[in-house]
Amino acid sequence: QVQLVESGGGLVQAGGSLRLSCAASKRTFSRTLMGWFRQAPGKEREFVTTISWSDGGTYYADSVKGRFTMSRDNAENTVYLQMNSLKPEDTAVYYCAASSYYRGSYDRAAAYDYWGQGTQVTVSS
Repeated sequence: QVQLVESGGGLVQAGGSLRLSCAASKRTFSRTLMGWFRQAPGKEREFVTTISWSDGGTYYADSVKGRFTMSRDNAENTVYLQMNSLKPEDTAVYYCAASSYYRGSYDRAAAYDYWGQGTQVTVSS
């Protein structure tokens, strides 16, 4: 069983930055995508970004394009989410996710098999 462990959340003022990390417990496991989702209170979980494990291509939700950057460190088996120019509406629990095989989409939570426990990001105005 693969475990994903997020870290790096916290409280930041609007306009500030945070970097989230997600480490996988197994160095080698079948994965096609690793992504980040977020869920604000009373809202559904929404797609933020994902990275294709085969070619490193990244995809972003329109709401975070130009502000968030996803990257990976193969040697450390870790992915990162650099969040800049944070806004109060970015406040949510952020979840790391991994997909073991491609299901035809990258922005749906149902396309991912493994999930982390989540890390809270709070942006104050």
